[in-house]
Amino acid sequence: MAQERNLFETHWLKGQVIKVTYIDDQTGYVVATLDCGAPFGAVTVVGNLIALGPGEILEIEGSWEKHPKYGRQFRVSSHRWVRPGSKKAIEKYLGSGLIKGIGPMMAKRIVEKFGQSTLEIIEKDIHKLAQVEGIGPKRIEMIRKAWDGQRDIRDLMLFLQEHNLSHSLAPKIFKAYGNSSISVIRQNPFKLADSVYGIGFRTADAISEKLGFERESPLRMEAGIRHVLQKMAEDGHLFCPYEELVSRGAELLKVDEALVGETVKRLVRSRDLVLEGAEGVEGGAVFLRRFHLYETGISRHLARILTGPGSLGNMDLAKSIAWAGQQMGLCLAGEQVRAIEAAFKHKVVVITGGPGTGKTTIIDAIVKIAGRAGAKVALAAPTGRASKRMEQATGLEAKTIHRLLDFQPQKGGFQKDEHSPIDAQIVIIDEVSMLDAPLAYYLLRAVSTEASLILVGDKDQLPSVGPGNVLSDLLGCRKLPVVALKNIFRQAARSLIVTNAHRINNGRMPVDRAQAPATASDYYFIEQTNPEEALRIIVELVTSRIPKRFRLDPLTQIQLICPMHKGILGTQNVNSVLQKALNPHAALASPSLKGLKEGDKVMQVKNNYEKTVFNGDIGYVEAVDQEGGEVIVKFGGKRVNYAPYELGELSLAYAITVHKSQGSEYPAVILPLTEEHYIMLQRNLLYTAVTRAKRLLVMVGTKRALSIAVRNQKATHRYTLLAQRLRSLL
Repeated sequence: MAQERNLFETHWLKGQVIKVTYIDDQTGYVVATLDCGAPFGAVTVVGNLIALGPGEILEIEGSWEKHPKYGRQFRVSSHRWVRPGSKKAIEKYLGSGLIKGIGPMMAKRIVEKFGQSTLEIIEKDIHKLAQVEGIGPKRIEMIRKAWDGQRDIRDLMLFLQEHNLSHSLAPKIFKAYGNSSISVIRQNPFKLADSVYGIGFRTADAISEKLGFERESPLRMEAGIRHVLQKMAEDGHLFCPYEELVSRGAELLKVDEALVGETVKRLVRSRDLVLEGAEGVEGGAVFLRRFHLYETGISRHLARILTGPGSLGNMDLAKSIAWAGQQMGLCLAGEQVRAIEAAFKHKVVVITGGPGTGKTTIIDAIVKIAGRAGAKVALAAPTGRASKRMEQATGLEAKTIHRLLDFQPQKGGFQKDEHSPIDAQIVIIDEVSMLDAPLAYYLLRAVSTEASLILVGDKDQLPSVGPGNVLSDLLGCRKLPVVALKNIFRQAARSLIVTNAHRINNGRMPVDRAQAPATASDYYFIEQTNPEEALRIIVELVTSRIPKRFRLDPLTQIQLICPMHKGILGTQNVNSVLQKALNPHAALASPSLKGLKEGDKVMQVKNNYEKTVFNGDIGYVEAVDQEGGEVIVKFGGKRVNYAPYELGELSLAYAITVHKSQGSEYPAVILPLTEEHYIMLQRNLLYTAVTRAKRLLVMVGTKRALSIAVRNQKATHRYTLLAQRLRSLL
């Protein structure tokens, strides 16, 4: 016992990172496992380590502590990166993806041949690599060019090391700034937070402190204020009230509020920020300039479209609507007729309604009537899945909004705008609840002044993931024609999914199968209070019960949708469990490739305009190139390559959050719902999750959690002025 006590009195350790369990890119907080050798072995370390990657060797100082759940761990107070010297360390260093042409398997063979002299061989006598199996003249030349091309990045890595910063930041920084990386960091490290994915303000701030920047440095003050506004945007807000910005800024920067206020006013004078007086916002509303442009641009372009001349000419609407009904074999209901009439009478109309209320039928009728009149129609939605549904319903090509606006990153972005508008007399956009302010702005400016705009969505779903509350503001301004669909059609009413979605939306508990018609078989609730047992049931449902009974493919047709990321029934843990259950036989990638396997279901978690893949896109890992250090993901018919340092843009997607499911429908949805999810139990989140299911919905959890969610109608407030702007303009 005394020997163990002495062992854990040690206040410094040296070891190699073998696993990174958790990284918070904003705070720099890391949970990792270090192989510290005898007598410690594998040690869990926690603390602010800026960023970290497997294979790195660290010297760390700190103290031992005992976590009530995770046991003994070492809390880091300071650390230093040590250049790889052992064979194992060099192997992980080379296999990290830093040198194109050397992946984990190739790195292993090279180090087996040259041992600790490997880096010196590559630097001074690279032709000796021909002695390694699989390396010929072409591969040597590729490695030589890559190595020579990495001289600057190696200098950057040494620079980071000298300042006690993780060299795993280097590939991201170098991609953004190239040969200028070191000078950029020296002059203004806060630029990293604006331009390098995965480096937040706190990481940049830690770098600035090590470089000797003062706490009240103007660069630091300005970056902190921009960070507060950007964080507000990530929470859906387009602006921050002045007093709140000053308070949050002072707390973040640990400076006086007066100094923050002076900095805000300086940024307003330099036109980096916009300060606008607003009713109900004492002291004014502070915008990042681009968000002010988006909001004012939305109102300006809506006014332009509304006041522009129409191009459809006169038609006998009553006859046209009757004809469309005959073509579809339907007797259109009164609400549907009113919606179709509004679409042809007004330049801009909003059609909103829940599942089963006939929104898709209305779109189909409008397309048919427009086609008969010789009018060109453009159909689009925010996601590929939603646009595909429009296309299947109407027989007319439908696109994502990005494709409709001809997004081309190499040419600077969207090619369609007010000078080169969308070639259509009628533009119909579905799933408008997903439309955030930036995309709404780019869409509206590309709608021709002569065109009509029809916006279709469900007002009761969650608001957009991005900033703004566009659909709510369009309805709230009370200046636009709106048709609200309320009647559920008979066929849809036979579905318990549809019935229960509307009951939830009206604040009523769902009915179960015992209370439903005998034919209803698309909704099930499995009561389970124990989260571990609920997870076991979920795995059984995905892998066995649902595929056998409903003949659905577990990977492509069954989707786990969770209220949150953390917890036993959060996406992080559920993904780990389902990966093992659904993809156990594929070769495991090296830790440097984030543990992805061939066949894994993954989601893109940020817009990547260069690769033309966007936040929420789901794909499947087609190949893990251990030698080249790349992962290839197939999104639909498109293959996308990811270097190891880009894999932070991907997450496993066996389970996704409700927010990430917006705009998509799945044949079967499994929704865990327990008190573990308490902070996320709200009506619009539950309603959105339920409406993602097309053929089957299975909830696993407790009736108490379900009841809490149904009763909690508290809507998340977002700071926007769009409704006020529209009221004054229209």
